[in-house]
Amino acid sequence: MSATYERAQSTTRDVVATVGMGQRVRRRRGAMTAALLAAAVTGSLLTGCTVGGDPRDDGRGAHPEQRPERTASPRRTALPGPGAGPERTPAPKRAAGPVLAVKIDNVRPARPQSGLDTADVVYAEQVEGGLSRLMAVYATKLPKSVGPVRSARESDLDLLGQFDEPTLAYSGAQRRLLPLIDRAALRGVRPEDDAAAYYRAPGRAAPHDLYVRPRRLMDSVPGAAALTTGFRYGPAPSGGTPERTRTVRYPSARFTFTWSAGRGRWLVSMGDTRAVTPEGRAVAPATVVVQHVKVLTSRFHDVLGSNTPFTQTVGSGKAEVLRDGRSYRAAWQRPSASSGTDFTAPDGSPLNFAKGQVWVVFTQD
Repeated sequence: MSATYERAQSTTRDVVATVGMGQRVRRRRGAMTAALLAAAVTGSLLTGCTVGGDPRDDGRGAHPEQRPERTASPRRTALPGPGAGPERTPAPKRAAGPVLAVKIDNVRPARPQSGLDTADVVYAEQVEGGLSRLMAVYATKLPKSVGPVRSARESDLDLLGQFDEPTLAYSGAQRRLLPLIDRAALRGVRPEDDAAAYYRAPGRAAPHDLYVRPRRLMDSVPGAAALTTGFRYGPAPSGGTPERTRTVRYPSARFTFTWSAGRGRWLVSMGDTRAVTPEGRAVAPATVVVQHVKVLTSRFHDVLGSNTPFTQTVGSGKAEVLRDGRSYRAAWQRPSASSGTDFTAPDGSPLNFAKGQVWVVFTQD
């Protein structure tokens, strides 16, 4: 914010009138007004984000489900709502292209989240203090808005390596992580990179109020061919065991998936709360994957000194695939960060997912 304000002052000093003193004064005032307005809007978007120039990342308070991340400044300026302003004209649909991935907050004050029901794939991972964070991937449909948007982690870079130069919408990252994001084969977009793509939601407390407009970042919907996850879709395999509900626990968070025979979907609960959109639509994936992975100690820490876990999604391990009200034992294999993940049945045959949204919940092996 200070750098933006200094640029605003410089702009004002450089205004030179070519006519009388009265016009010169008016021009100086007009330039200062415009520059300060631009600085205020940028500062509003950055409030509540993890600032790239700071070595700290996510601060947390006392209660594990209500620990807020640190904010850049208590001063905020109101921004327009999600439908304000012109949007890009969508380009013709193409067979494949970059997917959109959005990092989404998942503490109690962030719920209900927007856009989760529209995602093609939702990944859940553990972050500092045993809390959870989501990454939603969009390829076949773009919602009006997604959020609350939060900061990126090192694990995201490996996970996103399976896609062809994806766009990552995130609020910021630790200072030492930003060079890694810049070098990754992706297009990272923070509020300071594209302020028009983000807005602050009225009635939400910072930092849980930052939302992104996907159609400001994507010219077109890339289509299902862009989902190079390695997932296979088709008829259910034989066998399996009946499963009505499954819970995955982190130290300070939990996910519960309950089978709804009437809907033919798994209803998601996070903590004690059923996952719905702000409009009341249930978040209901067709397939849930509980993927057992190694959760390692990374080189990064948050503002309280807690280590940022690194979720290792390259390698192999076991998994359970939930579909059609049954649970299937599976093995997963991902040879490199640039490849998708193969899921196979105990006999080595590919294990099909049900057509529809997929949730992948990473859990400690």
